[in-house]
Amino acid sequence: MIPAMILFLLLLSAEAKTLQSDIDVLRAISLSIDPISITQYSFLNTWDFDLDPCDSTGADFLGILCTLPQDDNSTTQITAIDLEGDGYEGFLTPAIENLTALTTLNLKRNQFRGPIPPAIARLGNLTSLLLSGNFFSGSIPNVGTLKKLANLDLSQNLLSGQIPTSISGLRRLTHLDLSNNEFVGIIPELSGLWQLNTLDLSSNQLMGNFPDLPQNLRALSLSHNLLSGRISSIQRIGNLERVDLSDNRLSGNIDPEIFTLPFLKYLNVSANRFTSVEVNKFADDSSQLQVLDMHENRLQGNLPLNLFTYSNLTSLNLGHNVFSGRIPEVYGDMIGNPWKTLFLDYNFLEGNLPSRFTSTFNVRGSLARNCLNCPRRLEICRGGQRRAAECAKQ
Repeated sequence: MIPAMILFLLLLSAEAKTLQSDIDVLRAISLSIDPISITQYSFLNTWDFDLDPCDSTGADFLGILCTLPQDDNSTTQITAIDLEGDGYEGFLTPAIENLTALTTLNLKRNQFRGPIPPAIARLGNLTSLLLSGNFFSGSIPNVGTLKKLANLDLSQNLLSGQIPTSISGLRRLTHLDLSNNEFVGIIPELSGLWQLNTLDLSSNQLMGNFPDLPQNLRALSLSHNLLSGRISSIQRIGNLERVDLSDNRLSGNIDPEIFTLPFLKYLNVSANRFTSVEVNKFADDSSQLQVLDMHENRLQGNLPLNLFTYSNLTSLNLGHNVFSGRIPEVYGDMIGNPWKTLFLDYNFLEGNLPSRFTSTFNVRGSLARNCLNCPRRLEICRGGQRRAAECAKQ
């Protein structure tokens, strides 16, 4: 005899029917993908349209989730499609708009191409739109209608044009990644996205002054763009943990308050046009900063002295600047422990090394191309020093 609970589930699954319009969308998705890219072990190979997609008794239709039936006669709908990393080639069908209950669309790391269909803007229940690592091209459709959207990842595609201002209306966004595309123009107003904690717009062609940013950010990457101006506004974002502003045209002073952000672990402002830096002393020895990269700027004057108060700092790169004067003795106290990486190369530093530098230590880095008395027997001195004529001009 079949146990009552199993019999109940069998009867329930037999009655539950997926909404026909949702089945039609799944069929359209499968038809818009090159069949050669549907391998034996991929999710789409399990889509058997002779069966009900939301039948809970089978393992068919992998990569989808459905609503639960409310009663014996109710229909079910598709709430999530996850086809990440299956290598599919094809287009995203405009029929996707008919999945009215869809909350998650994940097509990351495939080979979809062509435009993102404007019809996607009609998926009003969508909370996650994940299309990174494909070949989507053209502009971003009007996603401003997706008011429930929390996670938008369109990175590593061929998208172009300007970032639409409608994104500033997505007040539930917590994660926004548009990196590694071909976006141009200025960054739209994003300061009103008060729930946003991750913003990555790196590796585009964005220009203009440094933008005003949401106050709850934890991770920020604007690297490899054409941004200019000063970055003083960043010091007001108290929850920042990671900041990468490298390879832009930012200039002026690197404000000392930035270094004392309480949760900051990683700061990269390399390959810009900064001319001065001052590092505030971290009074209570609780700085979280681990990596500081300021190489390839136009920083001048003496090396920052107060870095010895940053007890968690393990990697420091101040190379390719215009620093002069002696290496502070306190740098010798930090070398090897905690500093495991130290690059001061291509500056105009002079004089003898701090005594600790000549001891045996395990550190990666370089003091090459300065005006130092740098013993060649030290690995960190390899690469030679500047000629006397170069040092005299400085």
